[in-house]
Amino acid sequence: MLWMLGGWFRMRAPKNKSEGSVVSLQPIVEIRDVNFTYDTRPVLKGINMTFHKGKVIAIMGGSGCGKTTLFRLIGGALKPTKGEIKIDGQVMHELDQAGLYEIRRKMGVLFQFGALFTDMSVYDNVAFQMREHTDLPEEMIRDLVMMKLHAVGLRGTHALMPAELSGGMARRVALARTIALDPMLILYDEPFAGLDPISLTAIGSSIRQLNNALGATSVVVTHDVQESLKIVDYIYFISDGVIVAEGTPAEIQASDKPFVHQFVHGEMDGPVPFQYPGGDYKTDLGVSA
Repeated sequence: MLWMLGGWFRMRAPKNKSEGSVVSLQPIVEIRDVNFTYDTRPVLKGINMTFHKGKVIAIMGGSGCGKTTLFRLIGGALKPTKGEIKIDGQVMHELDQAGLYEIRRKMGVLFQFGALFTDMSVYDNVAFQMREHTDLPEEMIRDLVMMKLHAVGLRGTHALMPAELSGGMARRVALARTIALDPMLILYDEPFAGLDPISLTAIGSSIRQLNNALGATSVVVTHDVQESLKIVDYIYFISDGVIVAEGTPAEIQASDKPFVHQFVHGEMDGPVPFQYPGGDYKTDLGVSA
């Protein structure tokens, strides 16, 4: 029966943002007045965000704005200098090691370039978490692995090694591994980086469909504005460690805020400068006035 469920999972995965999504009154993630400082350099300043069940949320902003730091704070790899992050009602920085590991079992993380185990087959990569964190018999693990691979369109690759996969295929296998334990919260770190247009569309569609099918909450840290606008429910823009804009895709596209307009349309001229601050150009070139 499990192989039948795998086919059902693939066929019934919703194709748009609203179909099949579930919203709970209790947020899965609550970020309240979060500040973070590296030594004396402030990175995040008073961040407030709320992520509900069934939603796909994008966190966007230029390089160095604090997106990755926020990503690590949500995962419990860092502790905020001030404020708190609650996941499923628990304050992350108050958990002991056992508590942190327990809540991390409810999370899935898709790293920027997949991070597959290169000496394991596709099958063993997806099976890894099931073997580590459950007591399921190998027969059931096999069925579940095939279901996860089927969900991302790669059931036929189960015997291949990561080196035999294209970049887009490797990312999709990594996605299958990410959802191996049916996480309630899925974190995506630049999932569209380095992909060709077809693979990019496939990954974006998979993120949306899998989130809806699992009833999960997904957080996408990305620079890819156009692809994200197709699949997410809500967007936060961060600049210099603060939230400068937020809203639905429609609200973001209609925004008249200079920062948002520049970022969405990829313009060189705007509040975000192309040139890093420096001295006089002619002086640096040794040219006299």
